[in-house]
Amino acid sequence: MINQVSEKRMHSVRWVLAVLWLILIASLFYDPISKAFTAATGSCIQVQAHCLKQEPYQMGSRVWWNYIVPSAVMILMLFGHEFWRRICPLYFFSQLPRAFNLKSSLNIEDNQWLIRNHLYLQFSLLFIGLVLRILFLNSERIILGSFLLLTILSAMITVYIYGGRSWCHYICPFAPVQTVIVGVGGLLETKSLESPNGITQSMCRQTISYHQEEATCTACKSPCKDIDSEDAYWQELIQPGRKLIQYGYVGLVIGFFAYQVLYAGNFDYYYSGFWHHEPNQISKIWQPGFYIANRAIPIPKLIAAPLTLGVFVWFTYYFGKKLEKIYIKYARRNNKLLGKKQPQHQFFSLSTFIAFNFFFIYAGRGEILRLPFVFQLVFQGLFVLVSTLWLSRNWHRTLQKYEEENFAYNSPSKQLPSSLVGAKGIVISNQTVNNQYTVPRITRMKISKGNQNGNTRIRTILRIESGNLDPNRTVLSIKPKNIDPGHTVPRVNPDKFNQDDISQQ
Repeated sequence: MINQVSEKRMHSVRWVLAVLWLILIASLFYDPISKAFTAATGSCIQVQAHCLKQEPYQMGSRVWWNYIVPSAVMILMLFGHEFWRRICPLYFFSQLPRAFNLKSSLNIEDNQWLIRNHLYLQFSLLFIGLVLRILFLNSERIILGSFLLLTILSAMITVYIYGGRSWCHYICPFAPVQTVIVGVGGLLETKSLESPNGITQSMCRQTISYHQEEATCTACKSPCKDIDSEDAYWQELIQPGRKLIQYGYVGLVIGFFAYQVLYAGNFDYYYSGFWHHEPNQISKIWQPGFYIANRAIPIPKLIAAPLTLGVFVWFTYYFGKKLEKIYIKYARRNNKLLGKKQPQHQFFSLSTFIAFNFFFIYAGRGEILRLPFVFQLVFQGLFVLVSTLWLSRNWHRTLQKYEEENFAYNSPSKQLPSSLVGAKGIVISNQTVNNQYTVPRITRMKISKGNQNGNTRIRTILRIESGNLDPNRTVLSIKPKNIDPGHTVPRVNPDKFNQDDISQQ
């Protein structure tokens, strides 16, 4: 799909989106037009037992929070990381230093703290951003516009300092949302191995002629989601901070919308959309932040908002880990062949499914409620359908399937490559992948002691990158067999090797 679209055309799309974003930001500072499209309804919105009337308002904040933010989340689940990275206007702005040939002054590899802790940093920035949204950004248009401009400037400075996509990989507070929502891949996302020209997914590239492109990767991140998002997903699955992002995001989503009710004392405040044009929002940070059971709780909103989000994040993170352990034990007890990462991947996918559907119970709800009831049902059904298809696609996805498919595409021959004949340390067998490909399977091996009879179990680790094989990389040595390079190699079952057939190098 998107991999068939040239970089020249995608660059034009990013230009258009970037200009539209700047127009929206400008409207947050000065907008004499959109107020005419809203009207005073005279309806009363109860906020902490006070009646606040709907007045005409500028629509910039409404467009940003009710249309653009929910659309970004839907794009991620539907089209995946690849599509988002190729259209993201913030990425466009972050690359302006490179466009002006400004060389980065530092190597990201020298900042090991950032490399080790970027997941914690990004989640912290996301947390702070949501707190600022509750306190200031929802309806204070000037502050929201300034915040967005500061974000653009921060992205440009980061890339100017470290180069590449350092902002996207290490700083961007939206990156945790991408990680959680996309998971192993978007519903319609292109796999990296399907790229027609060797430039995969959203890999950095430039146009060198009308029909030709070349990669401009600076190796700022490994593994890189832009080169192979699924490979990065599997490798980062057990990375420190990954569980905080996964389960903490669920808490952020639930906590953010729950706070709207805890603050106003009802659902009407949020569903009416009054929050995105509430007058004098900044003046209310010292007023009671909770209104529960028709009673104001004397905790300032400045404290109540981060307290609520923090409690929900802690709750979902703590119990998410507990439930994950229970599920892993259950899954392995019922299927002993599950890989090490598979149960955790499945539980992560389930938590994403929950977070996505909870998000769309509330996100943009004020706009959906303006539609006839039948269209409200259509939209809600669409959200459930997309997330259900995504969960079904991701649930049975395994690291082994990914690696076998990747090698099948990179080496589609059914014949034994003559360059590998007589090579030491390589085990070769035929492997059928999804009943479509029969390819020579070249694996690195580990040997571990089996039962008391001295049998040896061999666990294969298929990790061949881009089909570039080094015949001299010795892992195992197998007793010589006469192999004719013109014939297909018979299938070998590693579990049935005898110990006498194998000697460790």
